[in-house]
Amino acid sequence: MIHLIVGNTGSGKTTYSAKLKGKNKGIIFSIDKWNKTLFLADKKPTDGLKWFLERIERSEEIIMELVKQLENAKTDSILDLGLSKLEHRDKFRKFVETNGYELKTHFLDISKETRLGRVIKRNSEKGETFEFEVSRENFDFMENWFEKPSEIEMQDGITITE
Repeated sequence: MIHLIVGNTGSGKTTYSAKLKGKNKGIIFSIDKWNKTLFLADKKPTDGLKWFLERIERSEEIIMELVKQLENAKTDSILDLGLSKLEHRDKFRKFVETNGYELKTHFLDISKETRLGRVIKRNSEKGETFEFEVSRENFDFMENWFEKPSEIEMQDGITITE
């Protein structure tokens, strides 16, 4: 089973993924950890969204290969990859359909106020789910960037609210 974890910045995707892993013993792929480990040290101040998206795309090629191996081993994959855009989620749906895998979409539909509070707290406490600081500017950008899943997208999915 492949789990798509969808939610805007600060919705609790990484925390939710960890709880899901505890229930099904799956493997988590968290794009924030990949970005921090593989790319952030090389990022220049002039590098923007395009720079990140190119690296995410390359990371996801490797992730998809690992997911195939996990599916063969009958181990769930928990994809905490941001998945902010319908097109991005559709890419994984097509991958699932093409390979004959099972899919479950989990949408964390959490209010902006709650998410902002979580981001501010995470930035200051730098706790277990902290990978890098999210500025207010980046948080606000994501408010417009994120595409909420439709009812059709969430058919047979799970929606988590506050």
